Amino acid sequence: MRLKGVWEIVTFTDIVDGTRIAAGGFSDFATGLVNPSVRLGVTGLSRAGKTVFITALVNALLKGGRFPAFEALSGGRITRCYLEPQPDDTLPRFAFESHTRALSGEARHWPESTSRISQLRITAEYEPRGLIARNLGSGKLHIDIVDYPGEWLLDLPLMRMSFAEWSAVTVAASRVAPRLEHAGEWHALLSTLDATEPADEQDAITAAEVFTAYLARCRKDDVSLSTLPPGRFLMPGDFKGSPLLAFAPLDIAPDTELPKGSLGALMERRYQAYVSTIVKPFFYGHFARLDRQIVLVDALTALNAGASAVKDLQHALADILSCFRQGQNSILSNLFGRRIDKVLFAATKADLLHHTSHDRLENILKLIVEQAITNAEYSGATIDVAALAAIRATREASVRQKGETLECIVGTPLAGETVGGTTFDGNTEAAIFPGDLPKDAQKALDGSLEGSLKFVRFRPPLPKDGTWPAIRLDRTMEFLLGDRFQ
Repeated sequence: MRLKGVWEIVTFTDIVDGTRIAAGGFSDFATGLVNPSVRLGVTGLSRAGKTVFITALVNALLKGGRFPAFEALSGGRITRCYLEPQPDDTLPRFAFESHTRALSGEARHWPESTSRISQLRITAEYEPRGLIARNLGSGKLHIDIVDYPGEWLLDLPLMRMSFAEWSAVTVAASRVAPRLEHAGEWHALLSTLDATEPADEQDAITAAEVFTAYLARCRKDDVSLSTLPPGRFLMPGDFKGSPLLAFAPLDIAPDTELPKGSLGALMERRYQAYVSTIVKPFFYGHFARLDRQIVLVDALTALNAGASAVKDLQHALADILSCFRQGQNSILSNLFGRRIDKVLFAATKADLLHHTSHDRLENILKLIVEQAITNAEYSGATIDVAALAAIRATREASVRQKGETLECIVGTPLAGETVGGTTFDGNTEAAIFPGDLPKDAQKALDGSLEGSLKFVRFRPPLPKDGTWPAIRLDRTMEFLLGDRFQ
């Protein structure tokens, strides 16, 4: 059973909530008349590389470098970029400087993953195209980057589901492989809970803990499932320990009416509080105000985990895209609430594969999101896919082994990484054959790649002249931002 999209049902509540979008849109429109800006949303499910992507993107704008596909930068029309105070004072600032330090020097390491929403503003001064535009002077564009966990997007359909409906969907999904083999402890507890019995706080807390442990098991690399709402259960942030997270699904029918004072009523009340206090403010205050969106996808881990993980990723990306207000922007849409007019799905960690597999990875991702892309194109949004490594931690080499030439990647594996019985110390380089992706993208979705790809986490490379090597970061920048430098 699929979750309903956020925009599928219109109710009186929608009309009231819609005024919140309009209020944000009017404010953004008024500000944009004086200071043109683009709000770029960066999201992705856990471990997709959001923090690294933003750090590399901002660093590339600040420091320059060789980015041939990003015409405004490679052509010299961007004359200056600098950081400025962000426009939303209520949001944490993206910690660009500390992430840059983490990725530099002898003790360099990958920064901590995104666990909450944050924002950063970078301003670009540029020479516009065309004689008339140039005579009017230099242009200026504020790029407001909004970073948020992709798990929060999977919460948005909860705005259209009652507690009983969500419970029925979640419990039913847990009784089907591959979730079933990881749900034993939760199912055992679930069988002891009666939704109509008097509410007990300890029962609610225990149920939430056991349910969260089930979600965590489903997210491990060897399972790699993606559709695991509520998102804050695995990424609680500031809500850790809050009663807002002390609820869990119950084994009830989707049309169940829960008696007052019952355990079910307590769970229902907290579910509704979760939606109204956490989900809706995120949606109306931030998500509905985006212009552009990049969705980072760890497709390689899903491919290596097997067909069930790929299918679940496929459903998760479709659910994510159904949440976007897609379409071409106009004066009215800018005034009464922006629409996302460009969406890029990017398969990250392309540096873990030889370059001969990069186009194949793009084709596989395109197939994974095919249905979601088709639906979005009807609304006028421009959709694209890319294979990407915002920071490339490897280089390539050919290795002869038993008379056969293997196209390998070379880098410094992180301490503790193991391949073929060898455990690395974090300082020694190694050449690794990661495996090949099939030329026929359809073959990658049938589970035939399960366990065949060899992925190792490598140390970040040292920056050269202030920038890091990358794969197709320039193409990504051109798609997301190129047309704003006209």
